[in-house]
Amino acid sequence: MFIEERHNEIIEHLTKNGKITILEITDKYGISDESARRDLRILEQKGICKRTHGGAIVPVQIGFRPPANRDFDSMTVFDNYKEIAKIAVSKIKENDVVYLPSGSFGAIMISLLPRDISYTLVINSVDIGKSLRDFDNINTYVVGGKMRQSGSLVDSLATEFVSRLHFDLCFMTGSGLTANFGLTNGTDETASFQRTIINNSRKKILIIPSNKIGINSFVKVCDITCFDEIITDWDCIDKEKTAIVDTGVILTIAEEQK
Repeated sequence: MFIEERHNEIIEHLTKNGKITILEITDKYGISDESARRDLRILEQKGICKRTHGGAIVPVQIGFRPPANRDFDSMTVFDNYKEIAKIAVSKIKENDVVYLPSGSFGAIMISLLPRDISYTLVINSVDIGKSLRDFDNINTYVVGGKMRQSGSLVDSLATEFVSRLHFDLCFMTGSGLTANFGLTNGTDETASFQRTIINNSRKKILIIPSNKIGINSFVKVCDITCFDEIITDWDCIDKEKTAIVDTGVILTIAEEQK
């Protein structure tokens, strides 16, 4: 098989499945790991895919936004998200005032939160607020404002609410991160809300899966150096890790559980 034919089949697989692994390529075509990685490097240079540590994924469009009405009770919890969340919640200390993000990470972190110490959480999700009612060790503040279909609140009223608060620790996430452009998200409302919390936080931690590193979303939230620490997963490729470390930000890699 010519290399062009192999590339066309890899592209077809990516289009159908959204991702491909090095192992899938080597098993199907009988080539070495290095040859498979070279194939993906060529396709990445053409803008067809974005490489990960174990393969490649289809790049997300800049204007992509997750479904508005997400059911957190039935959503699939990916291993990398869970391992990132485990590290994140270990950063919470006695008496901390903490901003917990809405969306998938916030929902996953609920079951992992410490129950043996007292602290305060500020949240902007009615679904997460409901889940926190049984935590007698947590003081919970729910941000006010116009509720989105997703259950989150990030409008101007919500931003005004958090502008009056200070945080020991905030956990942020986003749609994209690059060393040059920083953290990005899908809407100006979300970016403005997040920016306000970051500016009012003593310690800032970004929790973001590796597939969102190396890409830019629509609206810039802040520079990468606004964060004290970035927590991502084992699939982050070396060039992205190097770019982050070169900025001086602490990079923590969650380990894959075998």
